[in-house]
Amino acid sequence: MKIFKPFSFLFSAILTGCVGNMNPTGGNSTPNYPYFITTEPLVVKKIQVPIGSKLVYEEHFFVEGKQDHKMREEKLTTIEFPAGKELIWGGVPVRSIYKFFNSEMRGYTVTADFTKLSEDNKTRFSELWQSCSTDLGITIKNTDDWSFNKQNIADVESCSVIYQRYFKDDTKQQSFLNEMYAELQKINSK
Repeated sequence: MKIFKPFSFLFSAILTGCVGNMNPTGGNSTPNYPYFITTEPLVVKKIQVPIGSKLVYEEHFFVEGKQDHKMREEKLTTIEFPAGKELIWGGVPVRSIYKFFNSEMRGYTVTADFTKLSEDNKTRFSELWQSCSTDLGITIKNTDDWSFNKQNIADVESCSVIYQRYFKDDTKQQSFLNEMYAELQKINSK
């Protein structure tokens, strides 16, 4: 029995070390998603993106970190615009657009930078948006188009976690999102 004692201690140490480091996402650090920094103006998801934009893609077998070329648009998850070159989306300067995490939902989240929105460009739509968050969830018909194309925008899905279509029985949330969608439809396309 004495012979097994050192081995049982070693086995316990290894098992404790493994269990202590368990992470449901598969590791202790975030994945190093492949990304590309644009070196020239490009059209991505029907958006003219400036030089210096960061295009982030889904995890890909043996492909990580910075890439020297853009990858397939179908694998795109995020567009981050460089500081000072924000995209004007619905009349509001936005820092980034990222695809919904839930693959069953067709849409994306737009992150506004209200510090760059001048007083003379404010609208009822931008005021509603700013009242709840910088993050606005948009459902779309065509997943290849992330631009401010009102014909492609199916609905305003959420404004932060405060207002969400998910809560169908909450009339306050539904009314707010209905008003946002109606005001969005009044914005001239840009």
